[in-house]
Amino acid sequence: MATSARSIASLTLSFGLVNVPVRLYSATESGSDVRFHLLDKDGSRLKQQYVNERTRKVVERKDMMKGYEVEKDHFVLFAPEELKNLEEGSSHVIDIVSFVPLSSIDPLFYDKSYLLAPDKRGAKPYALLAEAMRQSDRCALAKWAFKAKQYIVQVRANEDGLILQQLRYAEEVRSLADLDIETANVSSTELQLALQLVDQIAADTFDPDQFQDEEKARVLAAIDEKVQGKQIVASAHGEDEPASGQVIDLMDALRSSLQKKKTNVTKLKPATASATAASPSATRKPAKRAVTAPEPAAAPAPRSRARK
Repeated sequence: MATSARSIASLTLSFGLVNVPVRLYSATESGSDVRFHLLDKDGSRLKQQYVNERTRKVVERKDMMKGYEVEKDHFVLFAPEELKNLEEGSSHVIDIVSFVPLSSIDPLFYDKSYLLAPDKRGAKPYALLAEAMRQSDRCALAKWAFKAKQYIVQVRANEDGLILQQLRYAEEVRSLADLDIETANVSSTELQLALQLVDQIAADTFDPDQFQDEEKARVLAAIDEKVQGKQIVASAHGEDEPASGQVIDLMDALRSSLQKKKTNVTKLKPATASATAASPSATRKPAKRAVTAPEPAAAPAPRSRARK
């Protein structure tokens, strides 16, 4: 967990007569996207305003109310203090109702993720619950009321601690069975080639550090060039994709894929071996973002770049 992480709430995990005081943290960081601000042509920032649809007058935030549309253009109005009273009805107790096998929950139901850490006097029951779920290979299903909304959540244990996974309700999840997917028969030869391709690029674990946001890096590189006064040109990515409507034989595609992988492995192995032998620094992780400029001259780090 990052040192800058701040607790969202203090909660209690409850099952049977056991209560586990925990602190809730967001499992993901927002704001990592490259954001562009809306500006006027002279570079000034634009300010958003709310306008009365009937009078066309600007409405200040202090004069706003929220309403629920019960029928077309007919609303039930709620003042800010009324909405606040609804939120105060939230519960700080995550009530565990059952323990189910981890594999019984389809990831389609996963929504937002949170991290749970033990609160004061919660270390022992926290560790006990986590170990019990690891040993049983089960996770907890629980109910949680927060900010005037009832949630169904999963609490699961990994090697470091407990994760709270907000789940979607059944009516919020679509089924593949509703899509009327066309079925097709595959031959044993096609299946064998496909299995060979799967085996050729198989991995034992998921390593998130293996993947980088290449589109974000491309945009940041373009921002660097723009700061240096260079013109942005159209990206060439996507040119290798097959043209729309092009018919590709499945067997040929599988065989070509297998041959391409074998060729790449053959070409990369000697280069990797020599690079490792030549320099100990070859084992270092690559930089998260590499900016490639057409000219070798390095420019000073721009102060005005958008937040990464």
